[in-house]
Amino acid sequence: MRALFCLTAFCLPFPLLASEDIADQYPASPLYSKPVEVIPNVWSAIGATAPPTYENTGHNNNLSFIVTGDGVIVVNGGAAYVLAEALHQEIRAITDQPVRMIINENGQGHAMLGNSYWAEQGVPILAHVDAAHEFEEYGPQILSSMQRYNQDKSEGTTLAGPTETFEDQYDITMGDYHIEVRNLGPAHSAGDISVWLPEQSLVIAGDMAFHERMLPIFEDTMTADWIETWDTVFEPLAPTYVIPGHGHPTNLAQVRRYTRDYLVYLREQVGAHLDAGGDLAEAYYVDQSPYANLDTFEELATKNAGRIYEQMEFE
Repeated sequence: MRALFCLTAFCLPFPLLASEDIADQYPASPLYSKPVEVIPNVWSAIGATAPPTYENTGHNNNLSFIVTGDGVIVVNGGAAYVLAEALHQEIRAITDQPVRMIINENGQGHAMLGNSYWAEQGVPILAHVDAAHEFEEYGPQILSSMQRYNQDKSEGTTLAGPTETFEDQYDITMGDYHIEVRNLGPAHSAGDISVWLPEQSLVIAGDMAFHERMLPIFEDTMTADWIETWDTVFEPLAPTYVIPGHGHPTNLAQVRRYTRDYLVYLREQVGAHLDAGGDLAEAYYVDQSPYANLDTFEELATKNAGRIYEQMEFE
């Protein structure tokens, strides 16, 4: 029996919050968890909501794939060669259709480092032009960071960038599916994309959307732009099903609550602190208690507040 997702009523067959303390859920594989079928023919191997570690092999994001009827489209190369290889084994257990394309959701290591495995298989790899640039510029540092935590599990992983790039939208018609790979606008990181299946009302959102773990704000994450992209482009998609970049599949209301609404809330808190003449040292500790239930809260909350302060100070 396939896993059922009653997303509108939240009767998911998973805990709503994934704890960092949960042990590896698929000890027989380098993958953190076995792929689940979200809707017919759309699968995702849900990663840990903890930071990347040797124990989770760096599988702390979602590795998704679409079985189209005429081939398989994979979203994310994975954080290491060994993860991409393990995902391919799972795909082969599900279908004999060949993998025809890899889509990198951004230029981060968990999206692109596994490209080295897929390149060996001769599979085309697609990414946004900005993500390709990020990986080209920072790839050696990204690889080195993964090698430090993954140690022997990093064996075989080399730098392999995308073979195809695009700017705004890349359309794929394959088998029974029309797939839109879209750069919706500025969001979490350079070159973020979402994969939209309009006929299925499902979006593989990538790092546009978070809900079980706190989203990280990078130095170059422009939060005002992220909110605008959400309001003007992402929200109007009105997807029934959302596979976020991290965490279990859910619905639009849930990711709105923990992504768009969190960004608005934190900007309001920091804005009030600025209006009161508060400094950066104090800004780190503005109230974020409504979001303390999220995984990685301890690692990210103060950093997020500080980076928003630095942005808003000059807006």
